[in-house]
Order: sequence, then C-alpha cells, then structure tokens
Amino acid sequence: MIELPKDLRIESRKKLPEDLRFLVEKYPRETWEGHANIGDMARFWLQRHDMFRELSGMLQKSVGDYREGLLQPPEFARWFAPRLRFFLQQLHGHHEVEDLHYFPVFARAEPRLQRGFDILDSDHHVIHDALERNGETARAFLMALQQDDDAKRFAADAYADENARLIEMLTRHLYDEEDIIIPLMLDRGEESLTG
Repeated sequence: MIELPKDLRIESRKKLPEDLRFLVEKYPRETWEGHANIGDMARFWLQRHDMFRELSGMLQKSVGDYREGLLQPPEFARWFAPRLRFFLQQLHGHHEVEDLHYFPVFARAEPRLQRGFDILDSDHHVIHDALERNGETARAFLMALQQDDDAKRFAADAYADENARLIEMLTRHLYDEEDIIIPLMLDRGEESLTG
C-alpha cells in the first residue's frame, strides 16, 4: 500500500484530485445511463455499490430503531446479525476482486489513472480495518444484548459510532471509485478492458 498525503486519505478526502477527474468531466454522471458504452459490467458495478449503500443504510436504521426502543433485543439481533454478516462478507469479497483483478487491468488501460487506483487501493486497506472493527464492535453489541440496560446502551452507542465512521468512508470511496471506473468503461468500452 502506498502512503498517501493526508488530504487524499479516505478519512479526510472530500473529493478526487482534479488531475484524476478528466474522464468524469468528459462523461458526467447524468450521461452514464444513456451512454452507448454502458454495458453489463458497468451496470453490475453500480448495482453492487447501490446494494452496499442500501444495506449500510438499513443496518444504520436498525441500530437507530433499537436505540429508540422500536425493536426489542431478540427481534433486533435476529434481523441484524445475518444482514451485517452478509454486508461485511460481500464488501470484503468485492474489494478483493477489484484489487486483484480489475484495478491492475484498468490502470494498464489508462496509466494517467494509476494514482487514482493507488488511492482506491489505500481506501480498501483502511476500509478493511474498519470492517474488522465494525465486526468486533457488532459482536460485542450482540453479546451485550444479554446484559443489563447500561451494558446494552454502551454497546449500542459504541457500535453506532463505529458504523457511522465506516459508512462515511464507504460513501466517499464508492463515489470516487465510480467517478474513476465508470467513465473509463464508457471511454474505452467494456470489451477492450476485459477482453
């Protein structure tokens, strides 16, 4: 992993540097859906990202509902645990495929984006650590549901804080990744990138 300057790290980055935005300026988001080169891979990529956004929102809402007393501990645990496990596993697998296969192929196709792929790779390492912390904090939270009210409240607060940090980083990462990858697919055509 390349060490990034603070302003490019996922924890503090507000947007991609201008020198990496040349393709998204050529192919802005509002043109993606109707573009002739939008194909199955780009659609799948965007669907996966939308799934991660939706799941993270659902998990965050369920914790909020629990904290507000709208869900009782057993009901919350039954709903929350399998969805969190699915979310963490899917996100880890998605990043692994990107790091090992797609990012190297895409970086070779457009060398001017190499720094962008280095940034995305760095994001993956930081997000991986956040996923680990999220899983550990979630396990502690679920175990605390069997304890007294103070333990439940403390564990719910700790998980909510950890989850909020993860979602903030994930939201930034997904957006930036789309701004690099989807315009590249539109510019080159998917077959030239994967064939």
